[in-house]
Amino acid sequence: METPARDHDLVLYGATGFVGELIAGHLADHAPADLRVGLAGRSREKLEAVRSRLPAGARGWTLIEADSSDPDSLASLAASTRVLFTTVGPYVKHGLPVVEACARAGTHYGDLTGEVSFVRDAIDRFDALARSSGARIVHACGYDSIPSDLAVLLLHQAAEADGAGGLTDVRLVATARGGISGGTIDSMRGQLDGMRSDDTLRALARDPYSLSPDHTREPSTRQPSDVARVRRSEDGHWTGPFIMASANTRIVRRSNALQNWAYGRSFRYGEAMGAARGPKGAVIAGATALGLGAFMGAMALPPLRRVLDRALPAPGSGPSEKTRRTGWFRSEVTASTEGGRRYRSVAAGPGDPGYAATAVMAGETALALALDGDRLPPRSGSLTPATALGDVLVERLRAAGHTYEVSRLD
Repeated sequence: METPARDHDLVLYGATGFVGELIAGHLADHAPADLRVGLAGRSREKLEAVRSRLPAGARGWTLIEADSSDPDSLASLAASTRVLFTTVGPYVKHGLPVVEACARAGTHYGDLTGEVSFVRDAIDRFDALARSSGARIVHACGYDSIPSDLAVLLLHQAAEADGAGGLTDVRLVATARGGISGGTIDSMRGQLDGMRSDDTLRALARDPYSLSPDHTREPSTRQPSDVARVRRSEDGHWTGPFIMASANTRIVRRSNALQNWAYGRSFRYGEAMGAARGPKGAVIAGATALGLGAFMGAMALPPLRRVLDRALPAPGSGPSEKTRRTGWFRSEVTASTEGGRRYRSVAAGPGDPGYAATAVMAGETALALALDGDRLPPRSGSLTPATALGDVLVERLRAAGHTYEVSRLD
């Protein structure tokens, strides 16, 4: 651990939220006893209630009142800790002041965002400031987008070690079981509302390189559509569109660009949701495509959205304990290379991907930032999980029970 210079080593902001309490539980079970942890949020009473429900290791943790609408409280919060991890969303509404406070204070930062427009704004406004202060600003540290980002990093490392050349056609197929929370739905509402009313946001959503650090240097390679067609894969499984593809693919392409396009200048990356083999798989994939299209269409129309809102989880609520415990995720990524070789990587783990598994990913991200600074890539500024944490996070997630593996197919 680095020499202590602030009141806290790690603060979890948004600890009273649904996923925030899950992350706090992971930290209580896995953080070293001497790590100085704080829980932050708007209500001290609610923070005390969360702390009382955590394992005994959390009893001495500090409670900190802070509000994203109060810049002074955020500045004080960021200055008090070496690492701040935030779950306070939707990030496009509440996130930028937190990023700014951390960038100014030189405080390492992590979040769970899947909101591309928010990440773009954070890059444009605070990347240079964070680089000058030495802060690592790490976005998308949950199921959005750690499995995608780290699985592709492993493919690149394997191909590079074999002298196989850059990656060319790379495709992730995701399978999972889990639920959805009110916070996720609220984030989707905000993104759809923004795109409906703002031409710039619509253009950003269509741009496959929307998170590039230098758009003028991006290759002319045509990228796969975010809305994957229903099709039958090589192994007989059917696949359809994956709701998280539009965020994950931008994060992965940013990782490539931040590493000077190390994955290759002909790197093409797309994602799909996997279904079963045979006629059953075709029906499931087709129904998924139709259902997703209908859901997004209904969410974009206020009259239909009001009907949906009566059935969808409210902000602050989420999947049951049983759903979180019995869920799982598996992301299988295949890649071809310039040298003609083929590889497969797998990222997988137990627990509902958006909540139980995300709590592990977020918790280990926060611990890596707090404890492993001397082993992390020497970068600062607006980063991705692969470029900020890389192999260190892979090791931590493996130790926490997740699978990250890569193999050659030829």
